[in-house]
Amino acid sequence: MYLKTFNKKGDTGETSLLFGKRVPKCDPRCEAYGTIDEAISVLGVARNLARQARTRELIRKTQEELFRVNAELAAASEDYQRFSARFEPVTAAMADELEKAITGLESGMEMPRVFVIPGTNLASASVDVARTVVRRAERRVVELHQAGLVKNEAVLQYLNRLADLLFTLARYEET
Repeated sequence: MYLKTFNKKGDTGETSLLFGKRVPKCDPRCEAYGTIDEAISVLGVARNLARQARTRELIRKTQEELFRVNAELAAASEDYQRFSARFEPVTAAMADELEKAITGLESGMEMPRVFVIPGTNLASASVDVARTVVRRAERRVVELHQAGLVKNEAVLQYLNRLADLLFTLARYEET
């Protein structure tokens, strides 16, 4: 089946959330999941520039997980039960897995004890750029959470830990 790239429904400045609720394209949810979409794309660049196979594997996995985060953010609060019945919500276990990856990477290298100026090489710099986009996405999700639009705190944990992982991966790419 061919899915058309355009449907003209967004031509008036509105878009649909998951399950059809219409919102302005400047809705805070759109800003949050749009920023995560940006992170997914920037991570794709970082994955292709990465020198280490482990970096490429971890980035690919997190790109897939960010689609899961976006699905959750694209569900209106009143549709959350419907969402969780049909899709798998973000879990604290996902953040735990990122922690394990960080610990594994750190065990094989010495982490810096001072502020890091990104740009040692193209691979590490691209991971650092991805980290900053994830941090911006995290700030957008915190705004949603504070407004009561994101109830699942595992989303916040996951994004926070992902930025930590990306910092670690950037340092790993410098070794």
